[in-house]
Amino acid sequence: MRITDWPAAERPREKLLERGAGALSDAELLAIFLRTGVPGVSAVDLARRLLADFGGLRPLLEARREEFCAGRGLGDAKFVQLQAVLEMARRHLAETLQRTDALCSPAAVRDYLSARLRHRRREVFCCLYLDSQHRVIAFEELFEGTLNAASVYPREVVQAALLKGAAAVILAHNHPSGVSEPSQADIWITERLTQALGLVDIKVLDHMIVGEGAALSFAEQGLI
Repeated sequence: MRITDWPAAERPREKLLERGAGALSDAELLAIFLRTGVPGVSAVDLARRLLADFGGLRPLLEARREEFCAGRGLGDAKFVQLQAVLEMARRHLAETLQRTDALCSPAAVRDYLSARLRHRRREVFCCLYLDSQHRVIAFEELFEGTLNAASVYPREVVQAALLKGAAAVILAHNHPSGVSEPSQADIWITERLTQALGLVDIKVLDHMIVGEGAALSFAEQGLI
């Protein structure tokens, strides 16, 4: 049976318009993105198969081009559309964060950093530069390392913060392993950066580690 033959309340598009996007399953959301199925398979059934093949929505969204395009009913056109959608989501989160006090919006900071870093396969060390009102000036990726380590140079972090005119910073990096617990090296570099930035009156408000679940906050853990 084609989706157009389903009861209106069960069709993904109509369901979204009536009940909102949050009411849809992963398969229904993906079906709207796919728009059409393949011969003999509806868009929703195709979406279910793709989610099973990739192991869920997130692995599908984060798949490399070759992996993504190998999926049935997918290809370069869908890959391009998906990357555009993901980038729009990141920019939306960035604009939302820039309009708020980052210190009073930990959820917005977590959402933005997770969107920027969770899909990265190599460790990346980043910095959110904030003004004296703790509003975001800029976000910058400073160092990229191997899968389990990144070389972080305090002098370069201090220089970058001064160039941005920052009064405070939020440090962040990802753990490609998915484990967000801080290592001794993470704690050590945070202490060094806090001391180095403190010499030029720039405060480190937090250091967040993006892993598989919610980003871990050094401030909440009492590590800063």
